Amino acid sequence: MTKKVADLLVDVLAEAGVRRIYGVVGDSLNGITDSIRVKNNLEWVHVRHEEVAAFAAGAEAHLTGTLAVCAGSCGPGNLHLINGLYDCQRNRVPVLAIAAHIPSREIGSGYFQETDPKYLFAQCSHYCELVSDPEQMPRILETAIQTAISKRGVSVIVLPGDVALKDAVQGPRVRFHEQKSSVCPSDEELNLLAELLNRSEKITILGGAGCAGAHAELMEVAGKLQAPIVHAYRGKEFIEYDNPFDVGMTGLLGFSSGYYAMMNCEVLLMLGTDFPYRDFYPKDATIVQIDVRGEHLGRRSKLDFGFVGDTKTTLRALLPKLEQNQSQQHLRDSLEHYRKTRKGLDDLATGDSNKTPIHPQYVARVIDRLAADDAVFTCDVGTPVIWSARYLKMNGKRRLLGSFNHGSMANAMPQAIGAQAAYPGRQVISLSGDGGFSMLMGDVITLKQQKLPVKVIIFKNESLAFVELEQKASGFLEFATDLQSPDFAKIAEGSGLLGLTARTPDQVEPMIAQALKHDGPAVVEVFVARQELAMPPTITLEQAKGFSLFMLKAVLNGRGDEIIDLARVNLFR
Repeated sequence: MTKKVADLLVDVLAEAGVRRIYGVVGDSLNGITDSIRVKNNLEWVHVRHEEVAAFAAGAEAHLTGTLAVCAGSCGPGNLHLINGLYDCQRNRVPVLAIAAHIPSREIGSGYFQETDPKYLFAQCSHYCELVSDPEQMPRILETAIQTAISKRGVSVIVLPGDVALKDAVQGPRVRFHEQKSSVCPSDEELNLLAELLNRSEKITILGGAGCAGAHAELMEVAGKLQAPIVHAYRGKEFIEYDNPFDVGMTGLLGFSSGYYAMMNCEVLLMLGTDFPYRDFYPKDATIVQIDVRGEHLGRRSKLDFGFVGDTKTTLRALLPKLEQNQSQQHLRDSLEHYRKTRKGLDDLATGDSNKTPIHPQYVARVIDRLAADDAVFTCDVGTPVIWSARYLKMNGKRRLLGSFNHGSMANAMPQAIGAQAAYPGRQVISLSGDGGFSMLMGDVITLKQQKLPVKVIIFKNESLAFVELEQKASGFLEFATDLQSPDFAKIAEGSGLLGLTARTPDQVEPMIAQALKHDGPAVVEVFVARQELAMPPTITLEQAKGFSLFMLKAVLNGRGDEIIDLARVNLFR
């Protein structure tokens, strides 16, 4: 039987190591999905929304480090992919999107569902190309795959449905290679860096996702420099564990100890991070940045020295040139600050029998304690991301995923779908907000249909709580943040999942434990305090003024009960 372009596409993806495609079927995808049905060398993961498909593919790529694939039918199906693909691109994970297109003869005529995918995906991909003739396959596909792998980002191939059904033209084939090269600054640059570090006493390290795979080297360098280590959120899973130099996070979600260690250093050594918040950088310190992507050097703050190199290779080359720092005061002060900060955070993560409200910190602490040693956590943007940052402990085996750069709502459950599909025997837990969960709630059905035993823990405060905090900090009365959330447990039950509800603190641990032990997908909704404050590491004068202005407005507008509730939840505990 003659091989079609769709068959060739499926074969090339399988040879490249792809095991599944996430998507929603449609007429323009029929050639591809029928080829998958017949060949059975790829799995089609049938989700209910293409945005979920892209998030799921990104999660698989993040965890495995290998290419993952999603697909959308022409027009609206393509458009639904975009938000998830932006997240994949900004997380630097290798994802290929198949954007099916209208019949090739109709392109440019304003045809039903016509869009222009090459323009649509231009900003969220490294490569996007239209296949208009069978002779272009598999070369365009192979170029797209290699680009996604080598640049660690998104590639898109646009394939009209009629072209997918044409006879394939066999041509030369390539072998796919994952980039494993190492990058290191020159000896001259390393000598310059070593000279700076050797004459400095108060050094702080800020590490990010670029520290993956360099834990041993990072610990050894920190020991030589007697440097506290602050981590950005994407670096948490790679840096936090087995780390005697750990002083926590900084940034809007971080700890005051991380902020202290950065603001009180002479030299800030940035490793594999593009930490975006300029207000959290020290003003007077010498700042050194090492990143494998030269275009990221100096993007966030003034930069005294910038070097292109990957963290592991650079630290290995730097170590023999470093002298032992004899001054331990900066490290001791930073660690003591962290100890006090950590105790303060832990004191908030308590549950008082059946006394309400339930503090979300307590829920996160229970999840951390009951979860498996190799659990995969996903967390929604909003308050769940705060509690996961502060209360989930990494140990070198656990993984933590989120929309940390793109900042999209509703990412947690879709990413959990991809994580569970890639690792069916591993515990996957989604820390969801009721706002984020309800945004893409339809795909809770996917958990049942695909037999994915994901555990979804919903922090139910019936509000867009993080937005409320932002409004208060800016002096605004909260507006349009109320959520009339349904009974999520009943929705889960109606979808064939285990649905549980915790309304008092004494119910939290039993319900979460039951869900984690359940042989299948489960949803636990926990009613948490709406007015829980999540204080940033430092309060600016503008934020203080804004919060005071909010309280004044609340009283003048007859909403003084909110001030009382705020005090009750956060002060009288």
